[in-house]
Amino acid sequence: MKQYLDLCQRIIDDGHWIENKRTGKRCLTVINADLNYDVANNQFPLITTRKSYWKSAIAEILGYIRGYDNAADFRALGTKTWDANSNDNEQWLNSPFRKGRDDMGRVYGVQGRSWAKQDGSHLDQLRKLVDNLSQGIDDRGEILSFYNPGEFEMGCLRPCMHTHTFSLLGDTLYLTSYQRSCDVPLGLNFNQVQVFTLLKIMAQITGNKAGMAYHKIVNAHIYEDQLALMRDVQLKREPLPSPQLTINPEIKTLEDLETWVTMDDFEVTGYECHDAIKYPFSV
Repeated sequence: MKQYLDLCQRIIDDGHWIENKRTGKRCLTVINADLNYDVANNQFPLITTRKSYWKSAIAEILGYIRGYDNAADFRALGTKTWDANSNDNEQWLNSPFRKGRDDMGRVYGVQGRSWAKQDGSHLDQLRKLVDNLSQGIDDRGEILSFYNPGEFEMGCLRPCMHTHTFSLLGDTLYLTSYQRSCDVPLGLNFNQVQVFTLLKIMAQITGNKAGMAYHKIVNAHIYEDQLALMRDVQLKREPLPSPQLTINPEIKTLEDLETWVTMDDFEVTGYECHDAIKYPFSV
């Protein structure tokens, strides 16, 4: 929680105003931010100075694991995070690659589960990771990447948190996640939950212990229409104790995650928070 608030204050104190062409808004911006999460001791990084919707964040990462490319599938899991980008993004609406309503194109989980190769076949990056880590193998390339510049125009949004690198020391699994761009008031806690949960669930299905998760952000920003709410409301609130995340221990394989797992298999305990803050969302 302190890391999050410190970054928000750093942006306000040291940020530079940058014009964002895609949204038509200015962003108060800093470059390079590092956050660490103690997954081993289950210190779940859920924001307490406003209500945070953790189920939606976990539903989204589960959709990536399943390789979903349609906003309707994400809604069925319990998150509407792809509704706007798939249906309200003017550039994507006019794209010849868009297949219809709710289509997201070749983004995020599609790349992770079905990266197109030159010979016409597809590579399942996640399957390789699970197989290796389950056997205690770390080839220093246990990398899950959603960032495929050759197919950017085939999707509704370039990935923001684009690469996840897993590292195995003995039977302890670590994760380093890289994010090129972060809407701090709205998106960051969403991403924090996802980094934490991804390491915790990957350790569980590969038979390893979870260690630390490291979250590296290149461009961290607050949009101009979010600044007053962050500065005058959220940062004035006193943080509350961190909660814990429990994952159903019956989830033991990648196939479990692909088939029967729902949000009922995840539970957060000890979560107390201040009232919600309705930050503007920029498409």
